[in-house]
Amino acid sequence: MGIKYWLQLFLFPIYWFSFLIPRNKHIWLFGSTWGRRFADNPRYFYLYLSQHKKDHQNAVRPVWIGHDRSIIRILNEMGYEAYYNHSLKGIWYCLRGKVYFYDNYPKDISQWLSGGAVKVNLWHGAPLKKIQMDNIHDKVRYPDRRVDKLRYALRRFTDEKPSHFILSPSDFFAPIFSSAFATQKVLTTGFPRTDVFTGEQIHNVLLDSERDTYNKIKELKKEKKIFLYMPTFRDSETKFFDVMRMEEFERYLRENNYLFCTKLHCKSKLRKEFESIAGEHVILIDPNADPYVFVGLSDVLITDYSSIYFDYLLTGKPILFFDYDLEEYLSRSREMYFDYEAFTPGHKAATMEELQNLMKRTEESGYGQELYKKRAEILEKAFGHDGKNSCERLKDAVMHRILRCQERKEEHE
Repeated sequence: MGIKYWLQLFLFPIYWFSFLIPRNKHIWLFGSTWGRRFADNPRYFYLYLSQHKKDHQNAVRPVWIGHDRSIIRILNEMGYEAYYNHSLKGIWYCLRGKVYFYDNYPKDISQWLSGGAVKVNLWHGAPLKKIQMDNIHDKVRYPDRRVDKLRYALRRFTDEKPSHFILSPSDFFAPIFSSAFATQKVLTTGFPRTDVFTGEQIHNVLLDSERDTYNKIKELKKEKKIFLYMPTFRDSETKFFDVMRMEEFERYLRENNYLFCTKLHCKSKLRKEFESIAGEHVILIDPNADPYVFVGLSDVLITDYSSIYFDYLLTGKPILFFDYDLEEYLSRSREMYFDYEAFTPGHKAATMEELQNLMKRTEESGYGQELYKKRAEILEKAFGHDGKNSCERLKDAVMHRILRCQERKEEHE
């Protein structure tokens, strides 16, 4: 951690000052992934509110705050309200917005200008692997040495404080989120991003990098079967190229007319390697792109320990698990909340040969029918509903349960 990290100490007076600025309950702010992306639950909740303003009895003014000027430019050109976080208007709205929505931490918008705002963490997945306070391998929350306790103290503040509401896709996952984020303030309204699977309530807005790749895959889909590979981030992901003989695998893809679309985690270390093998049958989607732009184009999902598989269950399409580093992952990276085999209803592959065999099997009529009952059970636990209208339920929860309760509390003080 360099000097820039420790210079944040001088921002504490600004943070305390931000508590003095009166906030407008109609201004709701949105940000994603440290302000660098336009993605995930904040993206779709923001788009929903922006596109359905006329439907809101009590006007909500959704404003996107980002650290990437190109994202702000595109949103503005499409008629959406968005500001660069360090612009005068960006700073003003960070101070005036009553509700902060983000998928990681308040610093997705602005930690240091957030005093007095209601913070709603929409997070970025229903957890299969242990997260936050439940992850004993997390060196920030569980440092081994005294020096690390001091070293990570500032980050623990920006990541964890002050307490906020956390979103859960169902009652089943609510206790897990409560434990992981050490809070009883859990909203079980569903994930906004699943609304794109189940209706036409949200018209997506594509960034330049997303549009080009989307159109390319859409064109190739006319003649190729689309396999979407979405692995989770971990140190042992580098073993992918130890397991895969890519020249041979590319030949297999060509012979079967398959397209292998890879969407890496935004922190993945494999980007350059995949860029070097991209071609007619292997496409690398920008790791910073929103994955839900491409899910609808896919025919089969290939993943490992990523929570994307919960959402993908809503599509009814096949899911393959490529868990070539399972033993190492469980022992060194993350423990899981559930038994992996029992909670992942899909066929597993640990080698390239096994993966190829499973990919070919998805061509069979009635493939995966024996998994239907188990998939239905997991789907019910994951969402507790059909995945529809999550945005509307979340909007109502914030307006009627959170803001009104806070107003009544302030009136009695």
